Amino acid sequence: MTTTFKSRLNSYQPLIGTILTLPTPELAEICAQAGFDWLFLDMEHGLLDIPAVQRLAQAAGDCPCVVRVPAGDGTGIQRALDTGVAGVIIPQVNSAGQAAWAVRQAKYPPIGDRGTGVTRAHGYGARFAEYVANANAEVAVILQAEHIRAVEQIDSILAVDGVDAVIIGPYDLSASMGKAGQVSDPDVQAAITQIREACIAHHRPMGIFTPDMTTAQQALHDRYTLLPVGIDGMLFTGMYHEIVVSLRTATNK
Repeated sequence: MTTTFKSRLNSYQPLIGTILTLPTPELAEICAQAGFDWLFLDMEHGLLDIPAVQRLAQAAGDCPCVVRVPAGDGTGIQRALDTGVAGVIIPQVNSAGQAAWAVRQAKYPPIGDRGTGVTRAHGYGARFAEYVANANAEVAVILQAEHIRAVEQIDSILAVDGVDAVIIGPYDLSASMGKAGQVSDPDVQAAITQIREACIAHHRPMGIFTPDMTTAQQALHDRYTLLPVGIDGMLFTGMYHEIVVSLRTATNK
C-alpha cells in the first residue's frame, strides 16, 4: 500500500523538509536526492508562480511537495493542488471562519468548493476518476498560526473539520505582538506554547519554522513533527559566507 504524505503526517512521523523560494527545478531535485521527507514550496514570499511550482514538483519526483499559497487566494489553492502536490499551506489563518474557508477551497464537493479540471494532478486525464475520488482524503490542508489573533482563536481553529496540521510562524507571530524578530521573548514563547499545547489537546500534528539544526533538534524534542528547516537562499548565504570567511582567515595567517 502506498504511504502518502498525509498518512505520514497523521501518524506523527517526523517529517524533515526545507523551504524553496527559487524557481530552480535542479534545486528541488537536489533536495529530494538529499533525502528530505518533503519540500515546502513558497508562493507567498518566494519567486514561485504556478508553472514554477509544477516544475519543482516534477523535479522532486517521489519527494512530496506542499505549497504555501498567498494569503486569501482561493484560486491559488486550487491551482496549486492541480499541479499534483501533496497539500497546501495557508498563511495568516486567524479565525475558525478563515480555517473553514481554506478547507472548502482545497476539497471537492460535496465537502468543499474546489473546481474540477484536467491537470497534472489527474494524470492529464489518465487518472482523473481515481484522483477525484481520493483527493479529499489524501490532500493535506495545513494552516499557519502566525499572528496573536490566531493564538487567541486557536481552539476554535483546530476544531474545524478538515484541518490536518498547524505550522507556527514564530517571526510573524513576534511581529504581530510588537516584538519583531524577538522569538525568544517570554511573551512570544508563551504564545507559541499556547498553540503547541492546543495542538496536542486537539490531536493535531504541529510544525514550526526552524532556521537551523539547533532549533530543529529542539523542535523535535518538543514534539513538533512537521519541520521546515531553513530557506534555500538563507542556507546558501550562510554556507558561502562561512567558506569565504574561513578561507580568507586562513590565508591571512
